[in-house]
Amino acid sequence: MPDTLTLISHALCPYVQRAAIVLHEKNVPFDRVTIDLADKPDWFRAASPLGKVPLLKLGGDRYLFESAPIVEFLDETEGSRLHPEDPSERARHRAYIEFASQILNGIGTLYNARDDTGFYVTGEALRAKFRHLEGELDPDGPFFAGRAFSLVDAAFAPVFRYFDVFETFLTLEMFDDLDRVLAWRSKLAARTSVQEAVTADYPALLTAFLQNRNSWISQLLDLRSRERSLLVAL
Repeated sequence: MPDTLTLISHALCPYVQRAAIVLHEKNVPFDRVTIDLADKPDWFRAASPLGKVPLLKLGGDRYLFESAPIVEFLDETEGSRLHPEDPSERARHRAYIEFASQILNGIGTLYNARDDTGFYVTGEALRAKFRHLEGELDPDGPFFAGRAFSLVDAAFAPVFRYFDVFETFLTLEMFDDLDRVLAWRSKLAARTSVQEAVTADYPALLTAFLQNRNSWISQLLDLRSRERSLLVAL
C-alpha cells in the first residue's frame, strides 16, 4: 500500500462520498483529485473503464473503480471492520447498500421529472422505500444496525444530503411520521466523516446543477430566483 491513497472525485457524486466517508472513518490519509466529468482527462479515461468516479489510486498506475469494491477493499485492509462479522448479517448489509443505490437512482428520476405529476409519482415511490427502512432500522439506533457505524450508514449519508438541499426550496413530506429514519438522518448529518465528505460549497453546486436540468425542479428554482429579484428591485 502507498503511504497516501488518492480518491479521484467529482464534487457532487454520492458514490465518491461513500468512499470519502469510509476513508475518514478509518482515519486513512488520502489526497483528493476532482475532475470535470464533462471534460475527462486522458489519464482518467485510461484508468476508469466505465468512465465514472470514484477511482481509488493505490500507487503507480494501479486504480480501483466502482464504489462498492473500493469501500469493501478499504474495509478489508484498513482499521476495524465496518461490516458485521456474521456472514448472514454482512450479506444483509450489502443488500441495503444496493438499496441505497436504488434510492439514488430514484432521486435522479425525481430531479429530472418534467412535471409535477412525474415528480409526485417518483416521490411516492421513494417514500415507500423510506417507509420500508423505518421497519428495518435498529430501534435503539442511532445507526442502521445499532451503536456501530457501518458501510450501510456510509451509503445512506449521501442520500439524505440531497434532501438537505431539496428542502431549502421545496416542502416535502418524504419523512413524515418516519421517526427512526429522521433520527438516523440527523445522526448521520452530524458525523464529522459525513460533513467532510463534501466541500462547503456543495449546496450551491447542487442547486446550480438542479437549475440546469430543464425539469420541474428547475422551473421551481427559476421561479424562486425571479421572486428574489423582484424583492431586491422593490
